[in-house]
Amino acid sequence: MTAALREDFREILRLTPAGARVLDVGCGEGDLLDLLARERGVDGQGLEISAQGVAACLARGLAVVQGDADRDLDSFPTRAFDMAILSKTLQQMRDPRHVVSELLRIADRAVVSFPNFGHWRVRWALLARGRMPETRTLPNPWWSTPNIHLCTLHDFLALTDDLGLVIESCAALSEGRPARPIDPRSVLENWRAEAAVFVLRRGG
Repeated sequence: MTAALREDFREILRLTPAGARVLDVGCGEGDLLDLLARERGVDGQGLEISAQGVAACLARGLAVVQGDADRDLDSFPTRAFDMAILSKTLQQMRDPRHVVSELLRIADRAVVSFPNFGHWRVRWALLARGRMPETRTLPNPWWSTPNIHLCTLHDFLALTDDLGLVIESCAALSEGRPARPIDPRSVLENWRAEAAVFVLRRGG
């Protein structure tokens, strides 16, 4: 692993069992899938919307299919995977509720990471400047961002409650430091966390 490895990738690597069947949704050019294959020996597959990302994955010898998570997760068999991963992609989905629900249909557990729009720097940018924030985790200006459904930790909790999901664990990412276990229902953590990584399973 290199020092430049994304903090959420480090945490996802820690959370992934050796040899697990893993689906990486929105896998990009395959950086996380490649890491999990090398470090955990996973049986991994990617779903990626861009032809460029698919080509890059195939060039690395990774199993990937081109598709749109908003509509193509429906074609995966139920419980086909041990773990489904949605890494900093939730906020780009047209229908986040459907996507999260599908992740936990096709996999026993889902790992979902996303930037926290409740972080204090985001709140300060809105309060002090009256403009959409540009931060380390939200670097694009509003007119060119791929993000269409930004949320806070507490917003995401409302979604998990609505879907009847169980939160097995949650970790905060801030200032480039290693992931830190948190209670996502804490008001303070909704201010402190730049991003969060949730591990979810179905209730009941």
